[in-house]
Amino acid sequence: MAKQTDISTLGEFGLIDHLTKEFVVRRPSTIKGIGDDAAVLNYPKQQIVLTTDMMVEHIHFDLSYTPLKHLGYKAVISNLSDICAMNAIPKQITVSLAISNRFSIEALEELYSGIQLACTNYKVDLVGGDTTSSDKGLIISITAIGSAQKDMLVYRSGAQVGDIICVTGDLGSAYLGLQLLEREKQVFLSDPNMRPQLSQHDFVLMRQLKPEARLDVIDIFRESKLLPSSMIDISDGLASELFHICTRSGTGAYIEEDKLPIVQQAELLAFEFGLDPTVCALNGGEDYELLFTIAPTEIDKIKLIPTISILGAITEASQGINLHSKSGRIHPLKAQGWQHFSPAQ
Repeated sequence: MAKQTDISTLGEFGLIDHLTKEFVVRRPSTIKGIGDDAAVLNYPKQQIVLTTDMMVEHIHFDLSYTPLKHLGYKAVISNLSDICAMNAIPKQITVSLAISNRFSIEALEELYSGIQLACTNYKVDLVGGDTTSSDKGLIISITAIGSAQKDMLVYRSGAQVGDIICVTGDLGSAYLGLQLLEREKQVFLSDPNMRPQLSQHDFVLMRQLKPEARLDVIDIFRESKLLPSSMIDISDGLASELFHICTRSGTGAYIEEDKLPIVQQAELLAFEFGLDPTVCALNGGEDYELLFTIAPTEIDKIKLIPTISILGAITEASQGINLHSKSGRIHPLKAQGWQHFSPAQ
């Protein structure tokens, strides 16, 4: 049996020192990181971009099928994706945890190994945080800090009538990965001797358990001298995020069903579950792709960028937000992605 060391043997500050001793400073903007009352950052002639996200056990993740290393990685990625959605570059993060007494030091080391891997892959510095006790399980709160030149920042509110709607990557796979994990969990609970049927589903499982932030696309924008007119990351589903852009911009929109980027593995799994792949792509969430708009004059630049799909266009607000189906019909879109505090939850 693996060693299980009680957190009380280190105490709060000893625990932080223990978990963060292998983290290194990479960014010149990090003047002082962990080890003082506050971090010191230097951003001359830059706009600061800051976001905070919280993940709560049994609400946002299930440790019965989510490895702690993957959870640490994903918690960081969900925040870095928000920074990328502003067309900014993530630079630093802080990590705060509320921990129940069932977690050992070794378990938290595994969690932090995922956090460290994300920091390494995205060249981000861990510069602070906090730990406290919890009687409800594990709570992770991460703050991400980034920067961009003022004229490079992109907001949800900039879409103009006639702009082209684009999205990176594929949609719906993360949601279907979650459905697969939930199904196998229920099978295991009914018969612990059953082995999970997860073979041939690596792609959708990794889209759920180890997503990536699209910092690579932000770098391509810089290289291509392409500035989106509006942008948002897809955490709650494509339809929901499109509504956010249209609401903030005072516009309508349409997207073409046959342009939705759905990989074959996700499509086949959707059919296996009796789900419509289009619904999964529109409402699934946790894709952490970028939904953005560009001026029509920039379309030739977009066509040169791989893994970007052109979905439709921005319209007058009076025309609503619609899906043009494969059959040629027009359906009003509904934002049915994840909503906190809804009556059913």
